Amino acid sequence: MSMTVARRPHRLLTMAPAVLALGALFVIPAAPAVQKGDDFLTPETTGVLNLEPGECFTDPEYSPAAGEDIVLYTTCDQHADNQSYGFVHADDGPYDRVALADFGWTSCKRGFVNYWPGAAGAELDYYPILPTAETWADGDRDIMCVVYDPRGELGGSMLPRAS
Repeated sequence: MSMTVARRPHRLLTMAPAVLALGALFVIPAAPAVQKGDDFLTPETTGVLNLEPGECFTDPEYSPAAGEDIVLYTTCDQHADNQSYGFVHADDGPYDRVALADFGWTSCKRGFVNYWPGAAGAELDYYPILPTAETWADGDRDIMCVVYDPRGELGGSMLPRAS
């Protein structure tokens, strides 16, 4: 004896729109690209003056122990947000923030294009760390050039290996 059984529509198919809608609530959007300018860090940010060319460091974070924002040296393969790739020296004279920023961007761009030709706008970007009026008055004429990945942490040293 054969029996005919009425089949109900597949429950998963009837639930699909609800599941898709629910799933959309849990999609984590990609983090927006970060743009760092010449005012992102200054030599007055604790830790900046301890950095040498080629060294990696964190973005500034508030330290309860220090009571201020600090940057920390880190190895380039462990939570590094930035890497110093050189210094340029500004000429003496009166402090002029606009002229100093122009000099810093132009000078750091030469090093950036040299080390990472074609990288601008792709995976890497750069910014200068400029003297402030206060550090300038104390004789600071050095501008640090820094490379970073606008999408997040660096995946190791960004400096090309010598061949």
